[in-house]
Amino acid sequence: MRLIVGLGNPGTRYAKNRHNIGFMAVDEIARVHRASPFRRRFQGEAAEVVLGTERAILLKPQTFMNESGRSVGEAQRFYKVALEDVIVLHDELDLAPAKLRVKKGGGNAGHNGLRSITACCGNEYRRVRLGIGHPGDKALVHAFVLNDFGKSEEPWVEDLCRAVADNAPLVAAGENESFQNKVHLAMVGRGWADVKPPGKDTRTQG
Repeated sequence: MRLIVGLGNPGTRYAKNRHNIGFMAVDEIARVHRASPFRRRFQGEAAEVVLGTERAILLKPQTFMNESGRSVGEAQRFYKVALEDVIVLHDELDLAPAKLRVKKGGGNAGHNGLRSITACCGNEYRRVRLGIGHPGDKALVHAFVLNDFGKSEEPWVEDLCRAVADNAPLVAAGENESFQNKVHLAMVGRGWADVKPPGKDTRTQG
């Protein structure tokens, strides 16, 4: 059993925020792999899905970002999921837009959702880091993550979420490097080899 968590804030007000790309990716996994309907459980919304040969629970905590760990911990304990089988999809400021990296453990880089999960569950879970880029000034970060993706960003966001969903069975099986590489190749193939920061021309062929 895997527990695959997308991070975000609940409600329509936040639905298209950069901070909610984890929710967006989990929704696409659910759509592509025909998950059961999401229903309220574990202080969140949960659905069941089969990814390749692995059964998984998809979870979108509804506690607001800085309390995500309460929801994740409740689901983890209920299903008795080992911490290394918890996979968290989240926005990453320190990664260029449209890039993806997978890592296990490590620091939380100021991300309140990760900090909460670490406090409630431990640190050695897997993180799927979905790059959204950085506004360039620390003082601008709060507004940046809580604003919607711009129109020019929406195409790569959709393509990244689709690439994550298409290759989700790999990360569910623990094939982290293969998953990361397949997503990278998919994004390059769709023209997103080099995405510029928001406000600039976003697509560079290559």
